[in-house]
Amino acid sequence: MLETIEVTRVKRFSANTAGRDIAVGDIHGHFSRLQAALDTIGFDPAADRLFSVGDLVDRGPECEDVIEWLNKPWFHPVRGNHDDYVARFDTCDIGNWMQNGGVWFVGLPLTEQQNYQVMFQDLPIAIEVETAGGIVGIVHADCVFDTWAQMKAELEAPGSNKRLKLTQNTCMWSRSRYEQQDCRPIPDVRAVVVGHTPIERPVTLGNVHHIDTGGWLRDGSGHFTLLDLATLQPLKPA
Repeated sequence: MLETIEVTRVKRFSANTAGRDIAVGDIHGHFSRLQAALDTIGFDPAADRLFSVGDLVDRGPECEDVIEWLNKPWFHPVRGNHDDYVARFDTCDIGNWMQNGGVWFVGLPLTEQQNYQVMFQDLPIAIEVETAGGIVGIVHADCVFDTWAQMKAELEAPGSNKRLKLTQNTCMWSRSRYEQQDCRPIPDVRAVVVGHTPIERPVTLGNVHHIDTGGWLRDGSGHFTLLDLATLQPLKPA
């Protein structure tokens, strides 16, 4: 039986005084493409940090490379809904997962599946990063609460219950803000960065930045948006 691990659902990062803090949209097993995008902006692993909105795996050909990336000291993801399938592989809806890119996982030996499960259970649901302009929050899909503090309080409540699971699920699955084009800002953070909803170009609704621009798309029609957390603007190739 696997040991129960203490999960940090909200992870905090102090300001980066050495280099840049950059956020990237959904990756979906396309780590070579991501590295190529990082190369175009002169990403410096000795000084810069990369924050991921999650969905590290499924759909792409390099899902197993996620282990190498999770071991990089400058790479910091939140848990996306596809990552959550891995964290719950023994209880999730397998049929739905397989239809959405999870086939890479089923052929692995059980011990490897369990190792992935532990790593993915350890991913936070939310990250907050200190910047010169204020705190930037990162979740996979949406912050559906009126304030960031409300969401954090729900995520950090002790124990595990239906309310907590609902909060986690909305953070990883909700598209309500984008579908309703809700431009109300989240008032107690500088910005929130999300992915989950594939779009052609970055969209900002209030102070919520949607950056899943399909760098993982099979036909290569999308690209990875690399958002500078200092300026809240996409970085362009050097």
